[in-house]
Amino acid sequence: MSQIQGKRVLIVEDEPKLAAVLRDYLVADGANVDLIGHGDDALPALRLNPPDLVLLDLMLPGTDGLTICKELRQFSTLPVIMITARVEEIDRLLGLELGADDYICKPFSPREVVARVRALLRRSHDWQRAAGSSAQTGLDLDEDRYEAHWRGRRLDLTPVEFRLLKALAHRPGHVMSRAQLLEQLYVDHRVVSDRTVDSHIKNVRRKFEETEAGSDPIKSIYGVGYKYEPEL
Repeated sequence: MSQIQGKRVLIVEDEPKLAAVLRDYLVADGANVDLIGHGDDALPALRLNPPDLVLLDLMLPGTDGLTICKELRQFSTLPVIMITARVEEIDRLLGLELGADDYICKPFSPREVVARVRALLRRSHDWQRAAGSSAQTGLDLDEDRYEAHWRGRRLDLTPVEFRLLKALAHRPGHVMSRAQLLEQLYVDHRVVSDRTVDSHIKNVRRKFEETEAGSDPIKSIYGVGYKYEPEL
């Protein structure tokens, strides 16, 4: 069964023809799809009846996609794919750390969008499983609030740091390379420096230390990558 079968996808897009094409392709793959064409209607709908995934256009009448994504991350971690008409916008969006899970540029193939949606839903399912199992090691990952707690104390993580920690905690003791971690963080396989992972790892370690002195459940494996291995 397709990972998309029976899932609810919300498309927030003000171009009716484009939205209709995306809807038709996603429905053909088994999804249930709702459409919103005005930015002001997005957040109320997301609060009232959250979907499994949202395709969110950057430029919208009323509330723009940036604001919607920022406010959404205050109360939900549902998967978000941002849509922009300018490829140069992606670097800026990444720098803002909005908490979006993927980005795609117009024009695009509807089939590519369906493939991205499948991949992101599959990864979201894996992360949810990780959130449940990681609590046994002292780490509590709260998907609904986008919060992490270490042995009862909150870790003040950014969205990217949260996703990075979830990827590592999914399989405690399993070594992940920088390339594997980047794939977990960015499903579109964009070109990002491996050292981006090192920077995020450094920040996460610092926050563990700030929460509990001497605490560092993330281990470096020289020449290979990182693993999550707490001392029980």
